[in-house]
Amino acid sequence: MKALVTGATGFVGSAVARRLLREGHHVRVMVRATSDRRNLQGLDVQVVEGDLTMAASLLPACDGCDALFHVAADYRLWTPEPEQLYRTNVDGTRAILEAARHVGIPRIVYTSSVATLGIPKDGSPGNESTPVELIDMIGHYKRSKFLAEQVAIAFAAEGLPIVIVNPSTPIGPRDVKPTPTGRIVRDALAGRLPAYVDTGLNVVHVDDVAEGHWLAFERGVVGERYILGGFDLSLHDILLEIADIAGRSPPKWRLPHSLVIPVAYAAEAWARLTQTSPLATVEEVRMSKKRMFFSSAKAGRELGYVPRPARQALEDAVQWFRQHDRHNA
Repeated sequence: MKALVTGATGFVGSAVARRLLREGHHVRVMVRATSDRRNLQGLDVQVVEGDLTMAASLLPACDGCDALFHVAADYRLWTPEPEQLYRTNVDGTRAILEAARHVGIPRIVYTSSVATLGIPKDGSPGNESTPVELIDMIGHYKRSKFLAEQVAIAFAAEGLPIVIVNPSTPIGPRDVKPTPTGRIVRDALAGRLPAYVDTGLNVVHVDDVAEGHWLAFERGVVGERYILGGFDLSLHDILLEIADIAGRSPPKWRLPHSLVIPVAYAAEAWARLTQTSPLATVEEVRMSKKRMFFSSAKAGRELGYVPRPARQALEDAVQWFRQHDRHNA
């Protein structure tokens, strides 16, 4: 089998490419000309250049493939030009799925996110059926991913063989950018997080997310969504685990959201002036008011998905950042 993986230079995409290679499949990866290709080093993959915002580049990338794993996304919780998120995540998803339909790819796994799912008001974990609407999406990233998932659902309803997966909060090795969650691990490891806010995340090893992609390809029902998560932890508990792994003192102070919001506004204003990334974003703070807890029970029942303990994901992330991240050198 020849599989096309978009986003293979990224955190989740590179894990998916590695998982397919372990199955003995031929892997073609589509990368932009300017992409950081460190995550592809040493991998026996066919590299083709393409861009989700350039439709003409997508047909050659899809041609001759038996499977498409569309993992690529613009994962930024802040950007001075939010329209870029919609061009890549929404329009780009539509374009790559149209190209896959044109060449007749018989099986597609689309990588969505738990960001598109509802969160019960009673604090219980959300699932694939928890009600949610576009108006519930906080910020441009979540809105763009929600709209992109609707595009995938519409293609599936029209007969395109798409299975949708919704990873929670991947943690582990090869987070080269890093992701917003990877920044938390990196900064906690370096002792740059003396305080925290009251929130919670569902933590999952990035390689388990990749395994879930493979299981969805093999066993998933077309048109269905599957949460690929791990374990629900408060941010405080995550930071305690990292401190224990790293041999550091954990953060002592819990900050109220009302105090952090003005700081985030100031950080974004400074970022616009200096053309840098803000240390904190308003979107991150607003999202942190809700605990992002989710259940992977459906993936367990229907796919045989079994994630490893959250502690192992954090240990692997800490080890990788210690070895590879210059901020912790």
